[in-house]
Amino acid sequence: MVLVMFRRWVLIFCILVTVIACDHDYRHSPLPRTSNVVILGDSLTYGTGAPDGEDYASILASNTGWNVINAGVPGNTSSDGLARLEGFLEAHESGEQKIDLLIVELGGNDFLKRVPELETVNNLKSILSQAKAKSIPTTLIAIPEYSPVGAAFGALSDHPLYEKLAEETDTPLIEDLFTDVLAKNSLKADYIHPNAAGYRIVASELQDALIDLGFLRK
Repeated sequence: MVLVMFRRWVLIFCILVTVIACDHDYRHSPLPRTSNVVILGDSLTYGTGAPDGEDYASILASNTGWNVINAGVPGNTSSDGLARLEGFLEAHESGEQKIDLLIVELGGNDFLKRVPELETVNNLKSILSQAKAKSIPTTLIAIPEYSPVGAAFGALSDHPLYEKLAEETDTPLIEDLFTDVLAKNSLKADYIHPNAAGYRIVASELQDALIDLGFLRK
């Protein structure tokens, strides 16, 4: 009887360990105010559609005290972002500019330019894996699936590749950040870029997501 009960407790323990292991816990220690945060992105990160200084990276820097490096380049695809990553990683390794957090916002131009989905996924995987290999905490921002009709009628949704990619790479995903903003005409400068009001909402929701992940204190 004792042996049977012991085996049952061992089985329950193993099940609990398995459940805990499968439950992604992305909680991170809060980053100090002087931390270097790189946002690797395209025109959405650059701030196209809003005046200088009203991009979400600048707003995030102002609200957090972080040194936020706006590495958004209009027109960049995931391939372009991957190519630019090397310079940031070299500076990180040399100590010239350490990266305390890498936020990846790429893929929108891939959708516009009809880049094969597998190519986009592989590029994003490479960006995430290279950063992780340097022990750099990394998050991924989901981008809306390209849909002119959806954009016109306010019915957008994140491209499904991001959720799958986040699961496969064990990377925290920030969902619906641009999807909700670009679904409202009053928050858009054009059909693919927010206006200043839209970027303020993006910055606020990104900050909330980073609090949830532990990178920021409330």
